[in-house]
Amino acid sequence: MTYRMPAEWTPHDACLMAWPTRPDLWGDMFDHAKREHAAVARAIAEFEPVTMVTVPGAGQEARELCGADIRIIELPIDDSWFRDSGPIFVLDEAGSRSGVDFRFNAWGGKHHPWDADDRIAAALIDVLGDPRIDSRMILEGGAVTVDGEGTLITTEQCLLHPNRNPGMTRAEIEAELKARLGVTKIIWLPYGGLLDTETDGHVDGVCAFTAPGKVIVHLPADPAHPDYVRLRANHAVLAASTDAQGRPFEIVDVPQAAFVEWGGQRIEVCYLNFYIANGGVVVPVADHPQDADALAVIQAAFPDRKVVGVPTRTVAFGGGGVHCITQQVPATHTR
Repeated sequence: MTYRMPAEWTPHDACLMAWPTRPDLWGDMFDHAKREHAAVARAIAEFEPVTMVTVPGAGQEARELCGADIRIIELPIDDSWFRDSGPIFVLDEAGSRSGVDFRFNAWGGKHHPWDADDRIAAALIDVLGDPRIDSRMILEGGAVTVDGEGTLITTEQCLLHPNRNPGMTRAEIEAELKARLGVTKIIWLPYGGLLDTETDGHVDGVCAFTAPGKVIVHLPADPAHPDYVRLRANHAVLAASTDAQGRPFEIVDVPQAAFVEWGGQRIEVCYLNFYIANGGVVVPVADHPQDADALAVIQAAFPDRKVVGVPTRTVAFGGGGVHCITQQVPATHTR
């Protein structure tokens, strides 16, 4: 059977999210994190159904903050970053859906415990009633972006990090990605974000597909930005590459960067860490003067979708954005 991971802009049956569970991660910002997760869920629910997973006993709290439109289910979880711990869904040639269950080790063992999050993908696949495809490779969903037509983009900084799959060569990692996600060409960007120490440089902080042959990239205009030079190296790789269909890339630059003081830290809210929903794009914003310009760039990249900004400074404080806390469930061709 041949499987492929569809592009994020294809129709979804639902969006999966998880409720914040780790007080030691959020500290005094724990309640803020819950409110921001609820706000993201409500924004996405304007476009497609949302299922929020909570630890047993937290369902009522999530229901009160999220509202009646959000489906709540209780399952054991360790953390709320479902882009990375949740399943990655693929479709077969007939359009039937399966879930790929990659291994998860909390971004190289950065947070303990993570055993419930390593099991949650299989549990959710079972809840949805889909077949499960097992992989022994450690992979987070935020480490890859695909066009659904054979092309995958990732970063060397993350996928080749020794804390992920030290027993696998680059060629073996490529072979597993091709086998499980149905891609035929992998483009390796050298860098993720320098400040992205939580994920070791996920691609969803620096680059995303917006359409076949079209990518949007973070290209900070300020020479003082820590990634000014690094992300220009990424840009050069993309400019010199073609996708699996032989097309050169149309590259859309997002020059804006929002740094804010939040939770006693200086954090960057990554505008590129957005979620593409049915008919919409939900974008992390920072209540910052740069927000409007960044939203305008993203709206131009998605002219047929409604672009909505949701303040997620606390999610950024925790190490991610809207994309990091969501996972799409692609629609099957039979529904």
